[in-house]
Amino acid sequence: MTDQIFIKGLVIHAHHGVMEHESEVGQRFVIDLDLTCDLAAAAASDHLADTVSYAAIAAETERAFTTRSFKLLEAAAGAVAEAVLAAFPKIRTVRVTVHKPHAPIAAIFDDVGVVLTRGRHD
Repeated sequence: MTDQIFIKGLVIHAHHGVMEHESEVGQRFVIDLDLTCDLAAAAASDHLADTVSYAAIAAETERAFTTRSFKLLEAAAGAVAEAVLAAFPKIRTVRVTVHKPHAPIAAIFDDVGVVLTRGRHD
């Protein structure tokens, strides 16, 4: 299947990180989602019921990402992937990229983050 829905650059303020100040003050994270699903029915019908609402995906992503404080980006991205798959049965796979632009690293860098891909096992 090659049909995809994507959301790029979803900015969320959250309290994730190993350092104490990260969990207290929080910081900006940027999330990209790439979702595979069969969009043939939506392409033919032009009805929202035949696809997945982008707004609902964004809301579920924000909820899963901010419900608790994670030490690791890997855990936060995993929570998003699991929540999206659980909430939207039409989605077959989800690729979650979490960017942490203000990571406390003693180096000059353009970007740092994680990418996780999860899918259904049926």
